[in-house]
Amino acid sequence: MPRTSTLNRDTNETKIQVSINLDGGELSPFEQSDFWDAFDKKNLNGEGEKIDKDHATQKSNSQEINVDTGIGFLDHMIHALAKHAGWSLRIRCKGDIHIDDHHTAEDACLALGGVFKNALQGSTGLARFGYAYAPLDEALSRAVIDLSNRPFSVIELGLKREKIGDLSCGMLMALLGE
Repeated sequence: MPRTSTLNRDTNETKIQVSINLDGGELSPFEQSDFWDAFDKKNLNGEGEKIDKDHATQKSNSQEINVDTGIGFLDHMIHALAKHAGWSLRIRCKGDIHIDDHHTAEDACLALGGVFKNALQGSTGLARFGYAYAPLDEALSRAVIDLSNRPFSVIELGLKREKIGDLSCGMLMALLGE
């Protein structure tokens, strides 16, 4: 059975569509939406072709990833997560980033968590614990996961700056559970 899910999330601050296939491959289409139909029409060039602003995009025979939250560094991180996990993932978000990045980053990650949980279709047959190390440029990243349904996190990033690209470092800590 395919482990896929789609979600439309509409709040006062954001409009988000997410589609995931945890095993890679084809993605389910997004639901019809008047908002996104109008948004897509606004993002056409003079010849009626879509303006390519999909910097966090990749397509291969086994995987399709397209992430556009409007926050470049967040797009990069979500894209890297999907790539290394082997997921196919499509996220598009229109948020109030003219105010700040908080609602967009938070709602995009809530939507991603929602489709991930739905696509898993329960935890039967999954190992409760898992871990991985990954060398990323000049850093060694370690993740340890417990699917116990008891939320807890310890995050040590050692950030010394206010922002990474357009994403405030405070949002990284909030998104990661600190």
